[in-house]
Amino acid sequence: MRPATQDFIRQIVRDDLAAGRHASIKTRFPPEPNGYLHLGHTRAIWTDFGIAAEFGGVCNLRLDDTNPAKEDPEYVAAIQDDVRWLGYEWHDLRHASDYFEVFYLAAEKLIRQGDAFVCDLTAEQVREYRGTLTEPGRNSPFRNRSVEENLDLFHRMRQGEFPDGARTLRAKIDMASGNINLRDPALYRIKHVAHQNTGDAWPIYPMYDYAHSLSDAVEGITHSLCTLEFEDHRPLYDWCVDKVDLARHPELIAPLLDKGLPFEASKPRQIEFSRLNLNYTVMSKRKLMALVNDGLVDGWDDPRMPSLQGIRRRGYTPSALKTFVQRLGLSKQNSLIDFSVLENTLREDLDAHAPRRMAVLAPLKFVLTNLDEKHEETLRFANHPKDEAQGERNIPFSRELWIERDDFAEVPPKGWKRLVPGGEVRLRGAGIVRCDEVVKDANGEIVELRGWLDPESRPGMEGADRKVKGTIHWVSARHAVPAEVRLYDRLFSVANPDSEAEGKTYRDHLNPDSRQVVRAYVEPAAADAVPEQSFQFERLGYFVADRKDHRSTTPVFNRSVTLRDTWSAKA
Repeated sequence: MRPATQDFIRQIVRDDLAAGRHASIKTRFPPEPNGYLHLGHTRAIWTDFGIAAEFGGVCNLRLDDTNPAKEDPEYVAAIQDDVRWLGYEWHDLRHASDYFEVFYLAAEKLIRQGDAFVCDLTAEQVREYRGTLTEPGRNSPFRNRSVEENLDLFHRMRQGEFPDGARTLRAKIDMASGNINLRDPALYRIKHVAHQNTGDAWPIYPMYDYAHSLSDAVEGITHSLCTLEFEDHRPLYDWCVDKVDLARHPELIAPLLDKGLPFEASKPRQIEFSRLNLNYTVMSKRKLMALVNDGLVDGWDDPRMPSLQGIRRRGYTPSALKTFVQRLGLSKQNSLIDFSVLENTLREDLDAHAPRRMAVLAPLKFVLTNLDEKHEETLRFANHPKDEAQGERNIPFSRELWIERDDFAEVPPKGWKRLVPGGEVRLRGAGIVRCDEVVKDANGEIVELRGWLDPESRPGMEGADRKVKGTIHWVSARHAVPAEVRLYDRLFSVANPDSEAEGKTYRDHLNPDSRQVVRAYVEPAAADAVPEQSFQFERLGYFVADRKDHRSTTPVFNRSVTLRDTWSAKA
């Protein structure tokens, strides 16, 4: 039985429950639907859903859809798909747009309390008035408008009377605060953009900090878990929750009751943890979007992308990702994780579970001349060397084989243990063979090997245990199925592609060898794979049947990860 996970957030939750602060735990995973989820989100998903489950609580999936200009239903569908693929199910599916009426009524309450005002400063003027980290800001000249004037202007904003950017509703907090987020931040802006859920009903939209805090309060969230960049926003989060005080003002949630949505007002506690940062990649949505839009990758589900859609197509498994983030744990300290840690976790997972198959990626024909031209037999191979429960499979064997071109050297380097002219190797599960002849074409290229199979070395024969230095894999040329194999590697060739040293950008660090396509041959049992089924291709690495393009008649496999780390030596 796996021991209980220990980290500072789980300890806070334990303490809160023990102290009776909450009868049950409720969390939420609140992505903005303006792009696809990526590897960095796995820690947040594991944290939000995992903590709720561990303590017998529930977790909502909430789409923070307050910026309709950048959001799309395509992203909403992908987010739901990704969360379910990782093995989690939400308690309620919510949208921040479900609460637009609540946010509006709450804003009117803030105006009446003297805690918010309508400001006519332009965005550039607001920046000038805000001050710096070392200098206080200045009050807006519109800060002292009367409650009546503010309400009138805010209502007219709501009616769509003013153009984009003409006015904002701002909180009235403290322009001298050392925390710039508290220097009268905007709560609403004018944006005449149709929303995917509400259509043209709203010409104004709430700002993220305001909408996020009140959404948590509306849903009865007990612990609002987020990454460290929101730590400086926590005072504003608490200010919004406290000043609106939904629990004591049920009139503000009347629109929810009209929609039949449950209301569980609470005072949520925001807790921050460090982001998941990996080298050899970028996880900025803006940069990932540019890679897609500029055709530098083949879409969001390109197996080189760090998007969850991409790594899923690459062959990463939910269990590997969960193990990865669990081992890293949660902390307040930002750190950069080496990509090899993630790859090793996948190797470990696939080594334990992935069936074995044989495939040849760079085919060279090897003809066993002492077998009859029509020779054909069936060999039995274990599907997994460490898991008898996976059973066995049939592999056809014939006179003509495909072997890896790299398993033969006409002039072998020092320490070579594979096939050479006149030398012997063991064919995996079939016996010992010798190379007697090298056949070349008119250009001097090797096109075929001819050799001899020792009949006394066949499985079950007296000479089966005869020692030879090397063992190679193969497939029967007569029975092998042609396949497209895509050899994926890291998308970037340097550990820190975000570095702009020497005037270079992340685009300059794209790895030209991150995708290579070869025409290969696989054993029939591999071709029969279903999409997203993973295998270890013996001696080559871990591969997955492509979820979009693979068919048993036209197999397509993606390399998930090599058998060993090939990048450490380059670093």
